[in-house]
Amino acid sequence: MTGIPRDHPRYESLITREKIIDGIHMGITSQQGLVAQGRGEAFDYLIGERTTESAAFAERAAVAHILLAKNPIISVNGNTAALVPESLVALADVTGAMLEVNLFHRSDARVHKIIEHLKANGAGKVLGGKGDKRLGLSHDRAIVDEEGIFSADVVLVPLEDGDRCQKLVEMEKTVITIDLNPLSRTSLTSTVTIVDNVTRALNNMVQFTEDMKSGSKNSLQAVIDTYDNDRVISDALYSMQEHLKNKAEEKGITWI
Repeated sequence: MTGIPRDHPRYESLITREKIIDGIHMGITSQQGLVAQGRGEAFDYLIGERTTESAAFAERAAVAHILLAKNPIISVNGNTAALVPESLVALADVTGAMLEVNLFHRSDARVHKIIEHLKANGAGKVLGGKGDKRLGLSHDRAIVDEEGIFSADVVLVPLEDGDRCQKLVEMEKTVITIDLNPLSRTSLTSTVTIVDNVTRALNNMVQFTEDMKSGSKNSLQAVIDTYDNDRVISDALYSMQEHLKNKAEEKGITWI
């Protein structure tokens, strides 16, 4: 990773980009992942590069679903493996969920590299190598493990493809997504939409799990029962609008 000074105003953003580039060199991230990262970063600017109140609400609801699940699975793609391997492992450990590698640009070699990368960051068993079931899609994200995503009741799918999200919902699974675009197909289809940067969201979820896992099943269900995904999406859009308005007013620009 290149030497980026910590006092650079875009330090965190630049480090994130470098992690994706390193992931490409390691063979765990596709070049298309850079495009996806840039798109997400643009939406993060709009929301003020922060976890909003509604995003935190969604993260708590996501944790409640995972803690109540019988077979929760955390889906891992190339970008998440490159950006937040430690956080993925930490969330799996604290919640008891399993990790499963699932890729759009899939090869056995790349799946194996990601599995080994996760294990190098502390993971135990990682699913995704069998690929013994399909979800009924025409691309390789359809390939899943029977004991993992195929039989899961709750699936966390950060940085997801909209069509696979739709297929998982059709299979009557609870689908939790992390997507900075509140109007993406994924965001509009999911059971719980977390409009937050994956680097913040996973760390928040680890902390929320520590706070919530000793609670009763009724208390966890109460969090789920009060959750409204449409409201969360609406709040995300409002937060983006207000952030842009405030930035414009700071510069003396008339906001229409």
